[in-house]
Amino acid sequence: MTARKPSRKASRKSPEVPAEVAVETVAEPAAKTSAAETSAAAAAAPAPAPAATATKAAPAERARKKRADAGPPRPRQAGDGQGARPAPALDGADRGRLLAGAHHAPHDVLGAHPIPGGVLVRALRPFARTVTVLASGVRAELHDDGDGFFSGVLPVPQVPAYRLEVAYDDNTIEVEDPYRFWPAIGELDLHLIGEGRHEELWRALGAEPMVHQGVAGTRFTLWAPNARGVRITGDFNYWDGTGFPMRSLGSTGVWELFLPGVGEGALYKFDICRPDGSHTVRADPMARRTEVPPATASIVTAKHHEWQDADWMAHRGDRPVHEAPFSVYEVHLASWRPGLTYRQLAEQLPAYVKDLGFTHVELMPVSEHPFGGSWGYQVTGFYAPTSRLGTPDDFRFLVDALHRAGIGVIMDWVPAHFPRDDWALAEFDGRPLYEHADPRRAAHPDWGTLEFDYGRTEVRNFLVANATYWCEEFHIDGLRVDAVASMLYLDYSREDGQWSPNEFGGRENLDAVAFLQEMNATVYRRNPGVVTIAEESTAWDGVTRPTDSGGLGFGLKWNMGWMHDSLQYMAKEPVHRKYHHNEMTFSMVYAYSENYVLPISHDEVVHGKQALVTKMPGDWWQRRANHRAYLGFMWAHPGKQLLFMGQEFAQGAEWSEGHGPDWWLLDPSYGASGDHRGVRTLVGDLNAVYGAVPALWQRDTSPEGFSWVDGGAAEDNVFAFLRYDADGSPLLAVSHFSPAVRTDYRLGVPETGTEGWVEVLNTDAARYGGGDVRNEEPLKAEAVPAHGRPSSISLTLPPLATVWFRPA
Repeated sequence: MTARKPSRKASRKSPEVPAEVAVETVAEPAAKTSAAETSAAAAAAPAPAPAATATKAAPAERARKKRADAGPPRPRQAGDGQGARPAPALDGADRGRLLAGAHHAPHDVLGAHPIPGGVLVRALRPFARTVTVLASGVRAELHDDGDGFFSGVLPVPQVPAYRLEVAYDDNTIEVEDPYRFWPAIGELDLHLIGEGRHEELWRALGAEPMVHQGVAGTRFTLWAPNARGVRITGDFNYWDGTGFPMRSLGSTGVWELFLPGVGEGALYKFDICRPDGSHTVRADPMARRTEVPPATASIVTAKHHEWQDADWMAHRGDRPVHEAPFSVYEVHLASWRPGLTYRQLAEQLPAYVKDLGFTHVELMPVSEHPFGGSWGYQVTGFYAPTSRLGTPDDFRFLVDALHRAGIGVIMDWVPAHFPRDDWALAEFDGRPLYEHADPRRAAHPDWGTLEFDYGRTEVRNFLVANATYWCEEFHIDGLRVDAVASMLYLDYSREDGQWSPNEFGGRENLDAVAFLQEMNATVYRRNPGVVTIAEESTAWDGVTRPTDSGGLGFGLKWNMGWMHDSLQYMAKEPVHRKYHHNEMTFSMVYAYSENYVLPISHDEVVHGKQALVTKMPGDWWQRRANHRAYLGFMWAHPGKQLLFMGQEFAQGAEWSEGHGPDWWLLDPSYGASGDHRGVRTLVGDLNAVYGAVPALWQRDTSPEGFSWVDGGAAEDNVFAFLRYDADGSPLLAVSHFSPAVRTDYRLGVPETGTEGWVEVLNTDAARYGGGDVRNEEPLKAEAVPAHGRPSSISLTLPPLATVWFRPA
């Protein structure tokens, strides 16, 4: 819980913190270490003690007045006779910059430094009464220099291992001095950050609990190249960062400070002095955990989850995704079962998805976001799972549970834009930093957000590292990249005069292209078995072509054209569908131009678009029949498939993030529950047959895996086609989108032997809520030419149904 601000009367009182923390026993500082080395040390070390570096916050004016009332500073006497001599006066410019939070090198002024005749120690401890240096054989009280500064010269030949005893009006605490530590980030990390090539950026920037120079604490690092100064503020210093200025580490724009005694659970932000001297307090862009919105502080965290999914991780890449079954259940975690935490979801979601036979779940964005109504698509915490449902380790637990149930996890990832909240990324250090400097390229015209500057190496690094972070730290199996089209085009949703062309005069955002290529190449290189999926709604060429061939490098692409055309066809009354027949067949013209996913996503069942079953024409029976027939067509069509939650049981109402799916429709006490349970049973059977029949997925991206039997039966509202597996074994899919029963309907079929063709799935079956018009016996192929084939079968087509056949 955030500490409360003390009253003016308590300006010299200390926070209630333990007086003992880990003691440094080595006089010389340790060598500089890389982020990887310090992270490893933290993993092996005990958890840091509670913060003892805190000082009580109160208005500086009050503290200065109390000092003035007490008269000029008086010399201090050391308890053992070894007093600190007066130190040279602090340069006025340094003093002013430190008090203003605008100093770039506080370690040059604060801490211990050898000088002729001893060691100068200077501390900035606002609201303290006294500060005393404790070292082996030395107890020296420092002189009060005013404004919270204390200094003195110790009569010792070299810098000792020392601690500070800080006395307030109500307490005395013993603490480590943050300004005696070397930087806790290595030169290699800084070099890679400067180059924009740090693929494990989360190990170098942000808040990292660790043991540094033998002391437990947290290293804070921040990229803020335009800042004049940066201070750390948090619940460990009562949100007054005056005594915690960070140091600049040179041209990389990185600021750093190691705070001993600050550990997991501490709340923090960065107080940034902007180029104009004003201040802004910001959450950590690299925070791995945040407060629950609407609170906005970042939280120091470390991972402790022990993964149990080694077998899944070892084998998830055994088969290329485009040659594997891939059936996706899209979920909004916060509303799937409202009120459940990550761990509670882990008890229910894997079993539900496994029972339905989906191979993967796709999670709508889980990165932290301030506004729940954005469904996670306006992200402020790109490295933090939303705290609404639990901790990062809780989210790991959910992913682990899904993997142990044999279910892959895809998450929506949103690198296209970010919101303008003044505590987050917008003009982060006083100038455009994460967003483009050109307002025409920074402002997203549709969502009131800001677009990333993909041409800046550090910003691109922030996003590329973020993509692989989710895969490596949370074992995510796929990233569905949101709003790719808005990234690719400079004129996206912009009128003439509102955009500027690229260097070649075109409308392509070449920086975004380079970013997407780098992201895909990095993710695939570092994470075998992971797939990236583009939500790209235009005809951009080569979305799923490899980057070394000039493509964007995605593994799959959402087929927005198929979704739009097929839903438009299904919305027509059957009598009018013959005039729109090509809307169902056109997808096969371009089916092999990319590796496609067929999505019926959340976007299609909100904001007046109606639920899937409600889009269908006719009475309730016909709507359900259309719904079932459409799903049968979708599962048989080349490409992978995705279905949003609630549509698996024909929910009639649009989805709302406020209450989620209408689970009550499945309650046996509800009179029509059988209708909804029948559709859910169908989805389970579709996935079961799909997974067992390689013809439905093995050659999704190969033209040899598909053949029309009859794609032109517009008058009958019939679509008949064959799917083939790698060995040439066929599956015949026939979709009939008319309410009439058609008997003796002849279709040409390939020669397959003498046993005939048998139904393996019929969406009109009684168990699904249909009329149960079936083809009970194997259908013998006859030597009657049809549809360009020498043999054919005669079958009965149920009304508004899809039927699948296989050779007996």
